Amino acid sequence: MNVDLHCHSTASDGALAPSALVARAYENGVRVLALTDHDTLEGLPEARDAALALGMQWVSGVEMSCTWGGATIHVLGYGFDLAAAPLVEAIEQLHHGRWLRAEEISRRLALKGMPGAMEGARAIQQALGDSGNAPARPHFADFLVNSGFVKDRAEAFRKWLGAGKLGDVKQHWPTLEDTVETLRQAGAWVSLAHPMHYDFTRSKRCKLIADYIQAGGHAIEVVNGMQPAEQVGSLSILAREFGLMVSAGSDFHAPGTWSEIGTYRPIPEDLPPLWCRFKHEQPIAAV
Repeated sequence: MNVDLHCHSTASDGALAPSALVARAYENGVRVLALTDHDTLEGLPEARDAALALGMQWVSGVEMSCTWGGATIHVLGYGFDLAAAPLVEAIEQLHHGRWLRAEEISRRLALKGMPGAMEGARAIQQALGDSGNAPARPHFADFLVNSGFVKDRAEAFRKWLGAGKLGDVKQHWPTLEDTVETLRQAGAWVSLAHPMHYDFTRSKRCKLIADYIQAGGHAIEVVNGMQPAEQVGSLSILAREFGLMVSAGSDFHAPGTWSEIGTYRPIPEDLPPLWCRFKHEQPIAAV
Protein backbone atom coordinates (compact mmCIF):
# COMPACT_ATOMS: atom_id res chain seq x y z
CA MET A 1 0.00 0.00 0.00
CA ASN A 2 1.32 3.43 -0.96
CA VAL A 3 1.62 5.64 2.12
CA ASP A 4 2.67 9.28 2.25
CA LEU A 5 3.00 10.83 5.70
CA HIS A 6 4.74 14.10 4.82
CA CYS A 7 3.40 16.72 2.41
CA HIS A 8 2.42 20.38 2.32
CA SER A 9 -0.44 22.44 0.90
CA THR A 10 -1.23 26.12 0.48
CA ALA A 11 -2.17 26.15 4.17
CA SER A 12 1.59 26.56 4.77
CA ASP A 13 4.27 26.65 2.06
CA GLY A 14 2.91 24.25 -0.56
CA ALA A 15 1.63 25.16 -4.03
CA LEU A 16 -1.57 23.06 -4.13
CA ALA A 17 -4.79 23.53 -2.18
CA PRO A 18 -5.47 20.64 0.24
CA SER A 19 -8.14 19.05 -1.97
CA ALA A 20 -5.96 19.36 -5.09
CA LEU A 21 -3.05 17.80 -3.22
CA VAL A 22 -5.25 14.87 -2.15
CA ALA A 23 -6.43 14.36 -5.72
CA ARG A 24 -2.83 14.34 -6.97
CA ALA A 25 -1.85 11.87 -4.26
CA TYR A 26 -4.71 9.56 -5.22
CA GLU A 27 -3.76 9.73 -8.91
CA ASN A 28 -0.22 8.74 -7.91
CA GLY A 29 -1.46 5.67 -6.06
CA VAL A 30 -1.37 6.97 -2.48
CA ARG A 31 -3.99 5.27 -0.31
CA VAL A 32 -2.88 6.36 3.19
CA LEU A 33 -2.26 10.10 3.44
CA ALA A 34 -1.31 12.63 6.09
CA LEU A 35 -1.17 16.33 5.23
CA THR A 36 1.54 17.81 7.47
CA ASP A 37 1.57 21.56 6.99
CA HIS A 38 3.94 23.68 9.04
CA ASP A 39 2.52 24.81 12.39
CA THR A 40 -1.11 24.81 11.26
CA LEU A 41 -4.19 22.59 11.15
CA GLU A 42 -5.96 24.88 8.71
CA GLY A 43 -5.94 22.58 5.68
CA LEU A 44 -6.91 19.37 7.48
CA PRO A 45 -10.73 19.49 7.25
CA GLU A 46 -10.60 20.07 3.48
CA ALA A 47 -7.97 17.33 3.04
CA ARG A 48 -9.97 14.91 5.20
CA ASP A 49 -13.18 15.41 3.25
CA ALA A 50 -11.38 15.03 -0.10
CA ALA A 51 -9.53 11.89 1.01
CA LEU A 52 -12.56 10.14 2.46
CA ALA A 53 -14.59 10.96 -0.65
CA LEU A 54 -11.99 9.03 -2.65
CA GLY A 55 -11.97 6.10 -0.21
CA MET A 56 -8.47 6.87 1.04
CA GLN A 57 -7.31 6.31 4.59
CA TRP A 58 -6.86 9.79 6.00
CA VAL A 59 -4.57 10.54 8.96
CA SER A 60 -4.53 13.90 10.71
CA GLY A 61 -1.04 15.39 10.57
CA VAL A 62 1.08 18.43 11.35
CA GLU A 63 4.76 19.42 11.19
CA MET A 64 5.69 21.51 14.22
CA SER A 65 8.72 23.77 14.66
CA CYS A 66 10.75 23.61 17.87
CA THR A 67 14.27 24.13 19.17
CA TRP A 68 16.98 21.79 20.40
CA GLY A 69 20.67 22.51 20.90
CA GLY A 70 20.35 25.97 19.38
CA ALA A 71 18.86 24.60 16.14
CA THR A 72 15.35 24.59 14.71
CA ILE A 73 13.97 21.05 14.61
CA HIS A 74 10.77 19.76 13.01
CA VAL A 75 8.53 17.15 14.62
CA LEU A 76 5.64 15.37 12.90
CA GLY A 77 2.42 14.49 14.73
CA TYR A 78 -0.24 12.05 13.52
CA GLY A 79 -3.64 10.63 14.38
CA PHE A 80 -4.83 13.35 16.75
CA ASP A 81 -8.28 14.88 17.22
CA LEU A 82 -8.44 18.20 15.36
CA ALA A 83 -10.08 19.78 18.41
CA ALA A 84 -7.47 18.53 20.93
CA ALA A 85 -7.02 21.54 23.23
CA PRO A 86 -3.26 21.21 23.94
CA LEU A 87 -2.47 21.14 20.23
CA VAL A 88 -4.93 23.87 19.24
CA GLU A 89 -3.44 26.20 21.87
CA ALA A 90 0.14 25.45 20.84
CA ILE A 91 -0.71 26.00 17.16
CA GLU A 92 -2.23 29.39 17.95
CA GLN A 93 1.01 30.50 19.60
CA LEU A 94 3.05 29.26 16.63
CA HIS A 95 0.64 31.03 14.26
CA HIS A 96 1.25 34.34 16.02
CA GLY A 97 5.00 33.77 16.04
CA ARG A 98 5.08 33.09 12.30
CA TRP A 99 3.38 36.44 11.59
CA LEU A 100 6.01 38.22 13.70
CA ARG A 101 8.71 36.34 11.80
CA ALA A 102 7.28 37.33 8.42
CA GLU A 103 7.09 40.99 9.47
CA GLU A 104 10.72 40.91 10.54
CA ILE A 105 11.81 39.33 7.23
CA SER A 106 9.97 42.10 5.39
CA ARG A 107 11.57 44.79 7.56
CA ARG A 108 15.06 43.45 6.96
CA LEU A 109 14.57 43.22 3.21
CA ALA A 110 13.26 46.79 3.12
CA LEU A 111 16.41 48.01 4.86
CA LYS A 112 18.38 46.46 1.99
CA GLY A 113 16.39 48.31 -0.64
CA MET A 114 13.69 45.71 -1.26
CA PRO A 115 10.48 47.30 0.06
CA GLY A 116 6.97 45.83 0.00
CA ALA A 117 8.06 42.27 0.70
CA MET A 118 5.24 41.46 3.14
CA GLU A 119 2.54 42.69 0.78
CA GLY A 120 4.18 41.01 -2.21
CA ALA A 121 4.73 37.68 -0.47
CA ARG A 122 1.19 37.74 0.89
CA ALA A 123 -0.23 38.39 -2.58
CA ILE A 124 1.70 35.42 -3.96
CA GLN A 125 0.45 33.27 -1.10
CA GLN A 126 -3.17 34.29 -1.59
CA ALA A 127 -2.96 33.68 -5.33
CA LEU A 128 -2.19 30.05 -4.51
CA GLY A 129 -5.01 29.74 -1.97
CA ASP A 130 -6.76 31.69 0.76
CA SER A 131 -4.60 30.99 3.80
CA GLY A 132 -4.83 32.76 7.13
CA ASN A 133 -1.25 31.88 7.93
CA ALA A 134 1.79 34.09 7.55
CA PRO A 135 3.73 33.97 4.27
CA ALA A 136 6.80 31.74 4.49
CA ARG A 137 10.26 32.11 2.99
CA PRO A 138 9.29 30.49 -0.35
CA HIS A 139 6.65 33.20 -0.77
CA PHE A 140 9.24 35.89 -0.03
CA ALA A 141 11.59 34.22 -2.52
CA ASP A 142 8.97 34.39 -5.24
CA PHE A 143 8.39 38.06 -4.42
CA LEU A 144 12.10 38.75 -4.87
CA VAL A 145 12.06 36.95 -8.22
CA ASN A 146 8.93 38.73 -9.46
CA SER A 147 10.34 42.11 -8.40
CA GLY A 148 13.59 41.52 -10.27
CA PHE A 149 15.84 41.50 -7.20
CA VAL A 150 17.04 37.95 -7.98
CA LYS A 151 16.78 35.68 -11.00
CA ASP A 152 15.28 32.62 -9.31
CA ARG A 153 14.35 31.04 -5.98
CA ALA A 154 17.77 29.45 -5.60
CA GLU A 155 19.44 32.85 -5.76
CA ALA A 156 16.88 34.29 -3.33
CA PHE A 157 17.78 31.69 -0.74
CA ARG A 158 21.50 31.83 -1.48
CA LYS A 159 21.71 35.62 -1.10
CA TRP A 160 18.90 36.60 1.26
CA LEU A 161 16.73 33.86 2.76
CA GLY A 162 18.84 30.76 3.35
CA ALA A 163 20.40 29.57 6.59
CA GLY A 164 22.48 32.33 8.18
CA LYS A 165 21.32 34.97 5.69
CA LEU A 166 19.52 38.22 6.38
CA GLY A 167 16.07 36.69 5.95
CA ASP A 168 16.79 33.68 8.16
CA VAL A 169 14.90 35.10 11.13
CA LYS A 170 15.22 32.92 14.20
CA GLN A 171 11.83 32.39 15.76
CA HIS A 172 11.40 31.71 19.47
CA TRP A 173 9.96 28.26 18.95
CA PRO A 174 9.04 26.02 21.92
CA THR A 175 11.53 23.37 22.99
CA LEU A 176 11.66 19.86 21.54
CA GLU A 177 10.51 18.49 24.89
CA ASP A 178 7.52 20.82 25.10
CA THR A 179 6.50 20.11 21.51
CA VAL A 180 6.61 16.34 21.92
CA GLU A 181 4.66 16.68 25.16
CA THR A 182 2.02 18.81 23.43
CA LEU A 183 1.58 16.18 20.73
CA ARG A 184 1.44 13.36 23.27
CA GLN A 185 -1.19 15.24 25.28
CA ALA A 186 -3.20 15.57 22.07
CA GLY A 187 -3.08 11.80 21.63
CA ALA A 188 -0.75 11.96 18.63
CA TRP A 189 1.86 9.56 17.36
CA VAL A 190 5.14 11.44 17.01
CA SER A 191 7.96 11.19 14.46
CA LEU A 192 11.17 13.21 14.19
CA ALA A 193 11.18 14.82 10.74
CA HIS A 194 14.12 14.43 8.30
CA PRO A 195 16.94 13.94 10.87
CA MET A 196 19.57 14.28 8.12
CA HIS A 197 18.46 17.82 7.24
CA TYR A 198 20.12 19.16 10.36
CA ASP A 199 23.81 20.00 10.03
CA PHE A 200 24.89 17.75 12.91
CA THR A 201 27.72 15.33 13.49
CA ARG A 202 26.67 11.72 14.03
CA SER A 203 27.24 12.04 17.77
CA LYS A 204 25.08 15.16 17.97
CA ARG A 205 22.38 13.48 15.89
CA CYS A 206 22.44 10.53 18.27
CA LYS A 207 22.12 12.93 21.20
CA LEU A 208 19.13 14.57 19.49
CA ILE A 209 17.44 11.20 19.04
CA ALA A 210 18.19 10.17 22.63
CA ASP A 211 16.66 13.40 23.97
CA TYR A 212 13.73 13.00 21.60
CA ILE A 213 13.05 9.50 22.92
CA GLN A 214 13.37 10.76 26.49
CA ALA A 215 10.75 13.40 25.65
CA GLY A 216 8.36 10.68 24.46
CA GLY A 217 8.92 10.40 20.69
CA HIS A 218 7.77 7.25 18.94
CA ALA A 219 9.50 7.20 15.54
CA ILE A 220 11.96 8.85 13.16
CA GLU A 221 11.43 9.68 9.51
CA VAL A 222 13.97 7.42 7.82
CA VAL A 223 12.91 8.36 4.30
CA ASN A 224 12.19 11.91 3.15
CA GLY A 225 11.50 12.10 -0.57
CA MET A 226 14.41 11.16 -2.80
CA GLN A 227 17.12 11.87 -0.24
CA PRO A 228 20.41 10.04 -0.90
CA ALA A 229 20.21 6.29 -0.37
CA GLU A 230 23.16 6.38 2.03
CA GLN A 231 21.19 8.71 4.32
CA VAL A 232 18.32 6.22 4.38
CA GLY A 233 20.85 3.57 5.36
CA SER A 234 22.32 5.70 8.15
CA LEU A 235 18.89 6.54 9.57
CA SER A 236 17.81 2.91 9.36
CA ILE A 237 20.83 1.95 11.47
CA LEU A 238 19.86 4.60 14.04
CA ALA A 239 16.26 3.37 14.10
CA ARG A 240 17.52 -0.13 14.86
CA GLU A 241 19.99 1.07 17.48
CA PHE A 242 17.35 3.07 19.33
CA GLY A 243 14.47 0.63 18.81
CA LEU A 244 12.27 3.19 17.07
CA MET A 245 9.39 2.87 14.67
CA VAL A 246 9.83 4.65 11.35
CA SER A 247 7.86 6.97 9.09
CA ALA A 248 8.29 8.04 5.49
CA GLY A 249 6.94 10.61 3.08
CA SER A 250 7.63 12.62 -0.02
CA ASP A 251 7.83 16.03 1.71
CA PHE A 252 5.98 17.24 -1.38
CA HIS A 253 5.57 21.01 -1.75
CA ALA A 254 4.92 21.62 -5.43
CA PRO A 255 4.97 19.82 -8.79
CA GLY A 256 8.41 19.65 -10.34
CA THR A 257 10.39 20.40 -7.18
CA TRP A 258 11.96 18.34 -4.38
CA SER A 259 9.93 15.19 -4.94
CA GLU A 260 6.57 14.04 -6.25
CA ILE A 261 3.80 13.13 -3.82
CA GLY A 262 3.73 9.40 -3.18
CA THR A 263 7.34 9.03 -4.33
CA TYR A 264 10.22 8.29 -1.98
CA ARG A 265 12.98 5.76 -1.52
CA PRO A 266 12.01 2.33 -0.16
CA ILE A 267 12.17 1.56 3.54
CA PRO A 268 14.12 -1.49 4.72
CA GLU A 269 11.64 -4.29 5.34
CA ASP A 270 12.86 -5.08 8.85
CA LEU A 271 11.91 -1.65 10.25
CA PRO A 272 8.54 -1.30 12.04
CA PRO A 273 6.35 1.26 10.22
CA LEU A 274 4.55 3.81 12.36
CA TRP A 275 1.54 3.87 10.04
CA CYS A 276 0.52 0.38 11.12
CA ARG A 277 -0.62 2.08 14.34
CA PHE A 278 -3.12 4.17 12.36
CA LYS A 279 -5.21 1.39 10.84
CA HIS A 280 -7.81 1.31 13.59
CA GLU A 281 -7.87 5.07 14.15
CA GLN A 282 -8.67 6.30 10.64
CA PRO A 283 -10.78 3.65 8.85
CA ILE A 284 -11.05 3.80 5.10
CA ALA A 285 -14.38 5.31 4.06
CA ALA A 286 -16.64 3.55 1.65
CA VAL A 287 -16.46 4.91 -1.88
